Amino acid sequence: MEQLNTFFADLSSMLWGWPMMILLLGTHIFLTVRLRFPQRKIFTAIKLSVTRDPDATGDVSQFGSLATALAATIGTGNIIGVATAVSLGGPGAVLWCWLTGVFGIATKYSEGLLAIKYRIKTADGKMLGGPMYALERGLGWKWLAVLFAAFTALASFGIGSTVQANAMSVMTFESYGVPQWLTGLVVCSLLAAVVFGGVKIIARVCGLLVPFMALFYVIGCIIILVINGPYLLPAIKLIVHSAFSPEAAGGGFVGSGVMLAARYGIARGLFSNESGLGSAPIVAAAAQTRNPVRQALVSSSGTFWDTVVICAMTGLVIVSSILAYPDIDYANGATLTKAAFAKIPYIGTSLLSVGVVTFAFSTAIGWCYYGERAVEYLAGKRTMLAYRIVYLISVFLGSVVGLSLVWNIADCMNAFMAIPNLLSLVFLSGVLVSETRKYLWNNKLDEYSEE
Repeated sequence: MEQLNTFFADLSSMLWGWPMMILLLGTHIFLTVRLRFPQRKIFTAIKLSVTRDPDATGDVSQFGSLATALAATIGTGNIIGVATAVSLGGPGAVLWCWLTGVFGIATKYSEGLLAIKYRIKTADGKMLGGPMYALERGLGWKWLAVLFAAFTALASFGIGSTVQANAMSVMTFESYGVPQWLTGLVVCSLLAAVVFGGVKIIARVCGLLVPFMALFYVIGCIIILVINGPYLLPAIKLIVHSAFSPEAAGGGFVGSGVMLAARYGIARGLFSNESGLGSAPIVAAAAQTRNPVRQALVSSSGTFWDTVVICAMTGLVIVSSILAYPDIDYANGATLTKAAFAKIPYIGTSLLSVGVVTFAFSTAIGWCYYGERAVEYLAGKRTMLAYRIVYLISVFLGSVVGLSLVWNIADCMNAFMAIPNLLSLVFLSGVLVSETRKYLWNNKLDEYSEE
């Protein structure tokens, strides 16, 4: 296991070097500029996300689609992932994570647009879409579409099942002494009850779970920030300074350098909001929408909530807590957030425990759907039962596997998914501009697509 962990750690370091960061952030910035800063329409996007449009074509509502995507993205990346980025890359990683989210709004917008533009309707009336269909139908790159689908199926066992199961089992064991294997067994049972119900059941469960868990966690963060009030401004200054300074960060932190801060901040930012990863458009393709741009805007709001709001709050909580309580061991990313929440009298540990478990469980639900669609693209519907069984087994195994190995594998799979998806966004940017001009720039968001 140690040799395997070393292999994936080295592979992750290679994949997440400067070339990947340039490709990822470069695509975010390129699409932001080319699409005239779609971040400006974020409040329109939020309004559309809660607007019912039952006459539009699709399998689930726009909110149901967004909730499922948020369920998959608002997970351990927002809690443990940010803490790991701080412990490995220093406080500057928080700013890089946040910037990845801000510019990633344009990329998430683009992914949602292409998902609707190139989706297909099956014989039984089901909508299917995502980067594999954009690569095949938009660019004629069937071979790359197959690779993306294969990477997605593999990634679902890392980012979707094992990482989330590990987070839940470790948290319940450390907080309440529940054996990790027992947590894995319970999670498998609950997950099976949801994923065997199909996309409509998944969307319904996520639509109920996501608002509750996000609000619950944000309240906890606000309480900590109020308690750490005197250290809030110093924490912000430290985050900004260390993001661009190769010197020691100060405040007890060991200087980690710009490269490590950027690497871990961007990697965890992608893990958290999945902008550029190509996962969220898979469920966006099932949304009921009048035209591709409406759903593109709805999809973009997911990155805003996930990273611009929740990850930013987590980062401030962690850095301000380390400054306020020097006894916190910031070198251990797995327990860093737990230590910060423990400073809330009486209810701190329980708040975090509920947050981690609900976040991780919802992520496992969303990623099972992503994996199913990827496997269906590769091998057809007949493989669905086998995939679900293997996915549930991986959830149980993930509950007892070392966290370091799990994170390193997840980082590698993220990179392998991101590369073909980012290429499709760049090469289809002309389509993105054309559709955006037609519906957004010409103020025709209410029109129905002719396709």
